[in-house]
Amino acid sequence: MATATPLLPLLLFLTLATVSADKFTVGDSKGWNPGVNYTEWEKKHRPFHVGDWLVFYYQEGMADVVQVDEVAYNKCDASNPITNYSKGRSYAFELNHTKSYYFICSYGYCYQGMKLAVKAEPLPSPSASPSHKPSGAPSILPRSAAAVTLAAAAAAALAAVLRLV
Repeated sequence: MATATPLLPLLLFLTLATVSADKFTVGDSKGWNPGVNYTEWEKKHRPFHVGDWLVFYYQEGMADVVQVDEVAYNKCDASNPITNYSKGRSYAFELNHTKSYYFICSYGYCYQGMKLAVKAEPLPSPSASPSHKPSGAPSILPRSAAAVTLAAAAAAALAAVLRLV
């Protein structure tokens, strides 16, 4: 039994980490580029929850991701950013608080609509019915169904380990 004890925290962590977040590719297959309607993209994928990730894919040297406040978002003003990410070709951002987040491109494309506003909501309680995700959304199972599936898998793995001890 002492051998299996160190595995319990790992199994619990993996189960909770998998259940608590969805990953969204901003712009879907079009990525973070000019000519994409990010307002429609946001409507298609909402609700967003605390713990979800936004992944921006863009052309290096041609675009960036700048987190700004609401006023700067409305003005396409990147002069006082909260965060500015312009290295590489991708940027992953975790929605870690219940609030609205605002992102723009500072290469001039913001004026053409290359900006995104999302609101991160609290995770629904386990007893609440799962939120509807449109087809094509990144989740295969609703959060509560995924939690049950992962908990069952973790229990089966733990039982198998305990039989070996």
